[in-house]
Amino acid sequence: MSQEAETMGSAIKAMTIKTGKYLTFTLAEEEYGIGILKVKEIIGMMPITTVPRTPEFIKGVINLRGKVIPIIDLRLKFNMDAIPYSDRTCIIVVEIDSDKATVLIGIVVDAVSEVLNIREEEIEDTPQFGTRLNTEYILGMAKIQKGVKILLNIDQVLSSEEITTLKKVS
Repeated sequence: MSQEAETMGSAIKAMTIKTGKYLTFTLAEEEYGIGILKVKEIIGMMPITTVPRTPEFIKGVINLRGKVIPIIDLRLKFNMDAIPYSDRTCIIVVEIDSDKATVLIGIVVDAVSEVLNIREEEIEDTPQFGTRLNTEYILGMAKIQKGVKILLNIDQVLSSEEITTLKKVS
């Protein structure tokens, strides 16, 4: 395959990955979305067993029907202020594809909003914030009537070292 055909194939794949259904949720009054195919389930808050000597954003683990699932607080991962959990706070269990394996993790969010079908023409590329800011974890910005939703590439939110730490925790 020629270099041009490969580049075109990658561009088409990137566009089709962005369009589709997204589970939307809020963090600190901002709206985010995760591709629905990455979401395994949504559960209410439950007791989290803390694991010593882990980064602050790793809250610990839960026992979900006999399976130990590591839990991260997305607010803390994104350097937002921690807030007390409420009755709207929930855990979204997602499947992350890392270099070596597929990992199930739970992410704590302020509230789940809705499932949206987002079309290609509603998505803009991630704005450039300069070379010092890593935005690889953002797929794009969805322009919806109510504002902008940040579409996350959940596979890129955690570094490979952080995923390794999560595997060790669980």
